[in-house]
Amino acid sequence: MAAAPVWSVDPRTGKQREQVAVEATSAEVDAAVRAAHDARGALADRTVRAALLRRAADRLDGAGERIVEAADAETALGPARLAGELARTTYQLRAFADLVEEGAFLDVRIDHADPALTPPRPDLRRYKIPLGVVAVYAASNFPLAFSVPGGDTASALAAGCPVVVKAHPDHPATSELVAALLRRAAAEVGVPEGAIGLVHGFEAGIELVRHPLVAAAGFTGSVRGGRALYDAAAARPHPIPFHGELGSLNPVVVTEAAAEERAEEIGAGLAGSMTLGTGQFCVKPGLVLAPRGPAGDRLERALADAVSATEAGVLLDHRMRDAFVDGVRERAALPGVEAPVTPGAGGEHTVGAGFLTVPADRLADGGGTHDLLLEECFGPVTVLARYTDEAEIGAVLARLPGNLTATLQLGEGECGGEDGVPDGSPVPSGDGTGRGARLLAAVTPLAGRVVVNGWPTGVAVAPAQHHGGPYPATTSTSTSVGGTAVERWLRPVAYQDTPPALLPPELREDNPLRLPRRVDGRYEG
Repeated sequence: MAAAPVWSVDPRTGKQREQVAVEATSAEVDAAVRAAHDARGALADRTVRAALLRRAADRLDGAGERIVEAADAETALGPARLAGELARTTYQLRAFADLVEEGAFLDVRIDHADPALTPPRPDLRRYKIPLGVVAVYAASNFPLAFSVPGGDTASALAAGCPVVVKAHPDHPATSELVAALLRRAAAEVGVPEGAIGLVHGFEAGIELVRHPLVAAAGFTGSVRGGRALYDAAAARPHPIPFHGELGSLNPVVVTEAAAEERAEEIGAGLAGSMTLGTGQFCVKPGLVLAPRGPAGDRLERALADAVSATEAGVLLDHRMRDAFVDGVRERAALPGVEAPVTPGAGGEHTVGAGFLTVPADRLADGGGTHDLLLEECFGPVTVLARYTDEAEIGAVLARLPGNLTATLQLGEGECGGEDGVPDGSPVPSGDGTGRGARLLAAVTPLAGRVVVNGWPTGVAVAPAQHHGGPYPATTSTSTSVGGTAVERWLRPVAYQDTPPALLPPELREDNPLRLPRRVDGRYEG
């Protein structure tokens, strides 16, 4: 039986552009994993890893026009958006190169022997080592930053782990192009090209997570697909870590004070955030709690004006378009739900942005009738839930699952500091800063990133970033963005009373690699 072809499809027309590859067979998945496994030794040197990451960034930058053209043809995300995503991707690669050279991620700790302690302490030396081959499952909505050259690949290589990427079917030609550039970069710094593998096909993805030489996996996608892979990873004879980003509603709470002060600004900002990338961001605000009354009405009108002015857009593929249209229709049919700007089909190949409104008490009652409004709907739509008081906000928040983000739009007097109580002062129990503190405490358990007086779309690549959250936002407590993303692909090992000549260079007494470390409890930078 011939292998199924892999086609590049134009989402603007739904027509096939070109055959890019064929779906990988079991033997081909096995060969890719074994080639990656054999390349582990070449990634052992941190200097080589840093060079690979920088060379990969240079190669991607050098082919920027070709990459953007290929990605736009397959995703319809637009040259400007994709050029920005490419810049973010290459910045991320270089940031991990800097992290590798610094070496603090190895978390070197040395405790010298102390026979005077009770019980006596042996000589202990601990650091982190790479897990092995990492399976990376590319995302549909970020063909670069969360796909073949994205954060999972960059952080795995930084950890010293080779990767095999399962390409997303929405951008196979882009995947092939950037994978070839990464392999070329590997060869140029002396790393086998097999350190970066690429396979296509649904069954190949299943084979990949089950392969005995795969040591961990990273996934960005849907709850259904991610959970299936997560279960497969756990069901292996030797289960492996599965770091999945699955789905997120990303709630927003707008206080009455914030709406009174800047309803029009909040409405316009919400429209920009929920329609960015045609609503296909994993951190799109999908549920907004706004007050009843005149201030909330102003916000709703501003949102309606801004969303109405948004042109129809193309989703990543027609399957997603159909799911969006059906999902919006089903939500709009629920009792008490209205559509001030009707979202849905904008044309044969496009969708129009819009939003739904519902009384917040319909979501807070727990009867299940409106639970669908508490699930992510991928595309340019959000739900505006109008509440009457703070208790109703709390009741709705209590029903939400885990999220990547939660956002608070607070009034000037609810933020503390110069405009409220002094920073560090006791929080009052009444209005003003007390309300801001209570809402912050209420949303913190729900999300991995809390945004105040901003919007969640846009995930900065920075050391302090956390892109993750309680299930179903993610399947682990780790981040997929920022320097600490490397920790997903490492495990600690301690050496006890090991002769100095046998110790890895990272743990030797004279610190030949000049690594940051903690010795007998004291940090040595």
